[in-house]
Amino acid sequence: MAYEMKIRGTESEVKVRSPWAAALLPLITFGIYHLVWWYRINRELSEYGKAKGYDLGQNPTNSLLALFPGFLIIVPPLVSYWRGTKRVMGASQLAGKEQLNGWIAIVLYLFISPALWAYIQVSLNDIWRQEAEALAGQEPPPAPAAEMPPPLPPEQQQPATPPSEPPPPSP
Repeated sequence: MAYEMKIRGTESEVKVRSPWAAALLPLITFGIYHLVWWYRINRELSEYGKAKGYDLGQNPTNSLLALFPGFLIIVPPLVSYWRGTKRVMGASQLAGKEQLNGWIAIVLYLFISPALWAYIQVSLNDIWRQEAEALAGQEPPPAPAAEMPPPLPPEQQQPATPPSEPPPPSP
């Protein structure tokens, strides 16, 4: 399920999308969803960059054309994925989030491309949750489950309080 959000201080909208959708819908739709997804995330990154005063791409249409019909030449899709991943890394840096790992991205692209698409979407979702707010009338996207805090050292733990009433004697 996708949640539309608005980048704070702008009129630009972004979406928090399911990583499963980014990975599996291209397989079901014979690649059509992937082309739409690639265009939209590049447009969102471009608008986010403009809002922050940073260049995260100028023309998302060029990124799309590099995939189709650029795949016929082989090189343009490679360049588009490389630059798109660099844009996501730049957006992560602007947001103060952990960046994508370039080596993991290369390995995923070479062996399991749908996993790369999900990896990119997870990173974008983290950025949008931090940098955007839900549109009016929509509930905010659920945040990932928080980690449990580490246990307190024994000296800081409070002793267990005894029950107020002793248990009844057993017959």
